Amino acid sequence: METLTKPASTDSKASAAKQVKRKWPNSLWKSLKDQKYLLLMSMPFVIWVFIFNYLPLWGWTMAFQNYKPAKSFMEQEWVGFDHFVELFSDERFYLVLRNTLAMSMMGLVVGFIFPIFFAILLNELRGKFFKRTVQTVSYLPHFVSWVVVAGIITKMLSTDGGIVNDILLALHIIDEPIQFMAQGNLFWYIVTASDLWKEMGWNAIIYLAAITGIAQELYEAARVDGASRWRQMWHITLPGIRSTISVLFIMSIGHLISIGYEKQFLLGNSLVTDYSEVLDLYALNYGLQMGRYSYGTAIGIFNSVVSVILLFAANGLFKKLTKESIM
Repeated sequence: METLTKPASTDSKASAAKQVKRKWPNSLWKSLKDQKYLLLMSMPFVIWVFIFNYLPLWGWTMAFQNYKPAKSFMEQEWVGFDHFVELFSDERFYLVLRNTLAMSMMGLVVGFIFPIFFAILLNELRGKFFKRTVQTVSYLPHFVSWVVVAGIITKMLSTDGGIVNDILLALHIIDEPIQFMAQGNLFWYIVTASDLWKEMGWNAIIYLAAITGIAQELYEAARVDGASRWRQMWHITLPGIRSTISVLFIMSIGHLISIGYEKQFLLGNSLVTDYSEVLDLYALNYGLQMGRYSYGTAIGIFNSVVSVILLFAANGLFKKLTKESIM
C-alpha cells in the first residue's frame, strides 16, 4: 500500500503545481487589464524616476576611471579602486565625515522629535482661527530660500546690531558681543536651530494628518474615564501615530549621511571650515571645482552606499522590534 500511495501524492502535487502555473499568467493579465488606467497614470512618474534617478547611475563608472571630459568612454583610463583608496587615506575625509554625522545626528534628534510634539500640541488647540494662524506661520519658513534664511540668521547673530547680542547685552548675560559665526564649536548648533525653525512647521503637517485619522470615540471614552488631556495625548494620540513615526524615522535614518550642503555652504565661512564642511561640500570643493570628477564621483558613491545600508539596517531593526517597516 505504501508503494501505491506515495506516487499518488506526488502526482497530485505535480498536477496542482501545473494548475497554478497555468492560472498565474491568466490572473496576471487579468489584473493588468483591470488596472490598466492606473498603470497608464503611473507611467509618467515611472519614466521620470528612471530618467532622473536610475539613468544617471551610469555615471558611477567615472569613479573607476581617470576621467577626462575630452575623451570618449572607450578611451578613458581605468584605474579600479584607486580613487576609493585615496579617499579613505585622506585625513580631511574623516574630518568631513565627523561633521556630517554630528550635524545629521543633531538634526535627527532635534528635527524629528520637535515636530511630533508641536503637531500634538497644535492639535490640542481649541480655537480654530488661532490654530490655523499658528500652523500657517510655522510652515511658511519652509518656502523661504536658504539664501534668505542664511542672511537673516547671519544678521541676527551679528555683533553689529544683531538682535541676539542686543538681548544678551540688555539682560547683562554677556559683557561684550559674541562673534557667533566665527566660532566653530557653535556652528553645529546654529545649523540645527536654523533648520528646526525653517522645517518644523512643514514636518508637523504629516503628523497632524495622521492625528486626524484617530477615532474620536477613543478620546470620548478616555474623557468619560476621567483621563486628562495629557494622558489622552500619551495613551491615545502618540500610539495612534506610531506607524507614521516609525516609517518617517526609518526614512530619516536612510538620509542620515545625505544632508546636502546648502545650509553649511551659506552659513559657513573660512573661520569655521573645519566644522562646516560636509561630504557633499567636500565632493564639490575637492572634486568638481578642482576638475577631479572621478574623485568626486567616488565620494558620491560612498555617500549613496552608506545611505542604502543605513536604510536597510534601520528597516530590519524596526521590523523586528516594532513590526513596522517600509518594505
